[in-house]
Amino acid sequence: MVEGGRVPGVARLHLADGVALLHPEEQVFSAMLEGWRNQQLARNLALSTIDGREKAVRAFARHADVFPWWWTPQLADEWFSDLRAVRRLKRSTVRAYQEALRGFCHYVTDPAYQWPAECEQRFGTHPVQVCHEWNTAVHVQDSEADPAKRAFTLDELELFFDYADEQVARVRVAGRKGWLPAFRDATLFKVAYSFGLRRNEVRMLDLADLGRNPHAPEFGDYGVLYVRHGKAKKGSPPKRRSVLTVWDWTPEILEQWIIHVRPAFGRADSPALWPSERAERIALSQLDARFALYRDALGLDPGLDFHSLRRSYVTHLIEAGWDPFFVQQQVGHEHASTTSIYTCVSSDFRTRTLRRALDDTLGAALDPNRRTR
Repeated sequence: MVEGGRVPGVARLHLADGVALLHPEEQVFSAMLEGWRNQQLARNLALSTIDGREKAVRAFARHADVFPWWWTPQLADEWFSDLRAVRRLKRSTVRAYQEALRGFCHYVTDPAYQWPAECEQRFGTHPVQVCHEWNTAVHVQDSEADPAKRAFTLDELELFFDYADEQVARVRVAGRKGWLPAFRDATLFKVAYSFGLRRNEVRMLDLADLGRNPHAPEFGDYGVLYVRHGKAKKGSPPKRRSVLTVWDWTPEILEQWIIHVRPAFGRADSPALWPSERAERIALSQLDARFALYRDALGLDPGLDFHSLRRSYVTHLIEAGWDPFFVQQQVGHEHASTTSIYTCVSSDFRTRTLRRALDDTLGAALDPNRRTR
């Protein structure tokens, strides 16, 4: 955590003493960003997180058109207003930008990193914190997902999977090479739903991640799926979990893909469950493009996205009467409240539940053998 007696990101580690700078303002700002990057790396934050935060700070610097030692809360207010009123960014996105800017300002104003003294010496002023409680958003809700996002109904899901299968047959009959990727993606969508997986979780699966469940031998070699690239907490590696197979059709589609179709890709050297024609494994952009293509071709709700397969998994298990705690463990949620956010039970399910409760109550009231107090 300490380099040469100084904490990572300290000014003197990025600016040499006694060396004149050709473009002092640009070079000091770049050194600040580099130091901030080192500080975040020391906290074990993901590179994607660090890169995203740096882009947000650079975007604010371009909007303000001044360097950090001249930033003010008023400039931050103008940028936040532009993000919401002009660019129409989502609330969660704006708050992420605010947190990135707050973190950078906290870093450059901390005396331990010596940037205030460095700026005073070079520019006669110093940076200040521009993000405060009175000009930034507060996260108060458990979920801020777009209200349009929802789970598939069973009919929609069947329609989507049938269409994906039809595209494989159509391309193959036409004698085109694209039937292999179409088959892969159709199977991938079904596996993502049948295990309730996120996009990157299903993308990063290897052949070795499938195994037997001794308590459910009827599923053969596909009774359990080991997820090794689950959603990580800040500063932590990807979270692992095992997901048990619950539907009898899942082993059948996996066996068909692994034994009969996947070898046609010619990627015997790749451990990936879903290889690509030009890379070791399929890209997230390919998944999104194929999913959107099928959804739009069917005229389905734009609120249905790849993550809707995971929402559907939770919803359909709950509707089928599975224990909520079991569902929570399957999808890897730490808290039951998170699982409840994913549960989008249909109006039909709610009506059946209400009808069953009313019938039970009425039956108990009319039962002549019912004990009374």
